Amino acid sequence: MDSFSMLLDGFAAAATPTNLLFALIGVTIGTAVGVLPGIGPALTVALLLPLTFRLEPDAALILFAGVYYGGMYGGSTSAILLRTPGESASMVAALEGNKMARAGRAASALATAAIGSFVAGTIATILLTFVAQPFAEVAVKFTPADYVALMAIAFVTVASLLGASPLKGIASLVIGLTVGLVGIEAQSGQSRLTFGVPTLLDGIDVVIVVIALFAIGEVFAHALRGGGGGTVTPLRGRAVMTRQDWRRSWPAWLRGTAFGFPIGALPAGGAEIPTFLSYATERRISKHKDEFGHGAIEGVAGPEAANNAAAAGVLVPLLTIGLPTSATAAVILTAFQSYGLQPGPQLFSESGPLVYALIASLFIGNLMLLVLNLPLARVWARLLQIPAYGIYAGILVFATLGTLASGGGFPDLLLLYVIGLLGVLMAMADVPVAPAVVGLILGPLFETQLQRTLLISEGDLTVLLDSTLSKVLWAIAVAALVLPILIGWLRRSTRA
Repeated sequence: MDSFSMLLDGFAAAATPTNLLFALIGVTIGTAVGVLPGIGPALTVALLLPLTFRLEPDAALILFAGVYYGGMYGGSTSAILLRTPGESASMVAALEGNKMARAGRAASALATAAIGSFVAGTIATILLTFVAQPFAEVAVKFTPADYVALMAIAFVTVASLLGASPLKGIASLVIGLTVGLVGIEAQSGQSRLTFGVPTLLDGIDVVIVVIALFAIGEVFAHALRGGGGGTVTPLRGRAVMTRQDWRRSWPAWLRGTAFGFPIGALPAGGAEIPTFLSYATERRISKHKDEFGHGAIEGVAGPEAANNAAAAGVLVPLLTIGLPTSATAAVILTAFQSYGLQPGPQLFSESGPLVYALIASLFIGNLMLLVLNLPLARVWARLLQIPAYGIYAGILVFATLGTLASGGGFPDLLLLYVIGLLGVLMAMADVPVAPAVVGLILGPLFETQLQRTLLISEGDLTVLLDSTLSKVLWAIAVAALVLPILIGWLRRSTRA
């Protein structure tokens, strides 16, 4: 059955009253947490994981997809009105969008962000529909050695791109890989890093680690740093655009989409790179260069479109080869695994109806988000008035209840807060959490594929470079490791 037929079946499944309700709940929660600075979709999905174990897989994944897309929409609201991005990919919107808001054009800035997000998200989801399955069919032919090289790319790129420095990213990755080693080694049956504690023989539940690093660590790090709020720019009028705004925005939306989806779909992708590329492009080709830095609408339209197109692009490596390239994608991968599903080449053949129901829900959620964001812009703006201590106290409560609701007793609760303290140290040292989560999830898979490769080759390491594909992948991994270090050295040399 071709992708279009499968998508129609997916719409039939996603349009059931139950799944529509979960899609609406997901996009509403996602928009709210995107608006609130410091929360973000990754933390929200982590908190919801234990509470959704009793749901059907399609309902839970549709809920998480709604949170993911909604977070991308909502992040622009706090960026424009407060100059504080709700998530990292909205940093560029804070540059021009806030200047527009201060000039009395907050409504236009929010409108171009919302409509641009809808246009880009819809186009990118169409591309996802027709690109994902052919890519998965190619990925089926990967050998274990190819997977080892592919995961090495994921480790290196996530560590290099998501850290304040490559060294801090690598440190985070090592932490995740180490935590992933805890428990009984599958091949030998020997216990590792259990320190004689029986509870650790089964390993550390990924959900507990994700909640601890994202939720507990963030709460206590915020308390230690101290929270100060910014000034919220008042929102006057309805979120509408003038004819000139439309004329200047729609080309930027299309260019942003062209940047966002392909870069987001790369194993080294993500949403931050295309948003900055989009902003740089709009600034270079604009006929209104003098407005940039003072509130140019193209500077909001293009990056926000790139941001949301990249969100769909990130799902390509996640669904087809099981590689998360963002923190939220890593947590969604955990959600798949909690239902006994492993994203990768076999996912489309074994769980095709579920995958296409998920993709169909993205179209539906995208439309819901447009309806939610334009008329209710003033409501979302009021969320910015919630005191930070109230938000973080709620996160702490939900993290604790979520761990208990997932069947964990006192040992799991103790583990939650011990790992949470590790998350605090990471936050205070500006060590990113995402590489640790990726290392935790992919580490055991990397070990399994490496063992399988060496077993086939009887211990010959040269088999890792046996095929042309594996050589290309290892070359990319080395380049991804060396280039950021080289660029940083060149910058320091230039300044000196």
